[in-house]
Amino acid sequence: MTVERIVRIVAGFFIMLSLALAHFSGSVDMTQVSWLWFTAFVGFNLFQSGITRFCPMDMMLKKAGVKQGCGL
Repeated sequence: MTVERIVRIVAGFFIMLSLALAHFSGSVDMTQVSWLWFTAFVGFNLFQSGITRFCPMDMMLKKAGVKQGCGL
């Protein structure tokens, strides 16, 4: 597993964990439609892309002609 994949998994997990903690502590009501669901979507995508290597943004940027970095 590469550093990039681990970073995606950990970042996605922390985003989803922070939303869950805020919800269960009563600070945020995730049962209502809000922009926090977008944050949850981003966190889930980070997490799953680290595991499955499937990232929609990665695909869109490649199709747009953006060059891939050297992986430093």
